[in-house]
Amino acid sequence: MSALDYVFGVIFIIVCAALVVLVLAQEGKNQGLGAIQGTVENTYWSKNKGRSREGILKKVTVVLSLLFVVFSIILNMNLF
Repeated sequence: MSALDYVFGVIFIIVCAALVVLVLAQEGKNQGLGAIQGTVENTYWSKNKGRSREGILKKVTVVLSLLFVVFSIILNMNLF
């Protein structure tokens, strides 16, 4: 195994750990049951979730999941 393979492996482990932490840090999706009962809230925070903590966590989770897929493919191609 080359040094580059070890570097990609370490980065992959860091991405995996960060992805697990971010998924566990996110809030659950309880809005679905509220919509059935007719108690949907149209507040400022529900409309601007992209700028809130939850929105940022969601965006970072998407980026880390893409990195997870890319590093998984790279490490399994045996290029190094």
